[in-house]
Amino acid sequence: MGTYTARMSQEAPNPAAPHGISLEQTRKIARLARLALTDAELAKAQLELSAVIGYVERLRELDLEGVEPLAGVSGAISEGELDEPGQMLPIEALASMGPAMQGRFLAIPKVLDEGGGA
Repeated sequence: MGTYTARMSQEAPNPAAPHGISLEQTRKIARLARLALTDAELAKAQLELSAVIGYVERLRELDLEGVEPLAGVSGAISEGELDEPGQMLPIEALASMGPAMQGRFLAIPKVLDEGGGA
């Protein structure tokens, strides 16, 4: 969350927007998520994002001293599965699944064009 907060705070806060989330920031988030939103949908998304951030801010105010972290709500303890390598696919089968091959590797088209990470 720290990186997200730092990036969001680089833009000037919008006093009219709840929790300082501007419409332009909402538009940027939608673009990064590759969502084509109308102006009405952007306004709704701004309110929804602001509500989420407001809730997180409320959670930050809680006194959690002495509260143990919770891994799951059911109380069940997972034995987990061993992560052992299985049978490998033949290269021909792999080649039939992908768009192109470069030598023995799949050539995957670029998805992120603006240098941002997922």
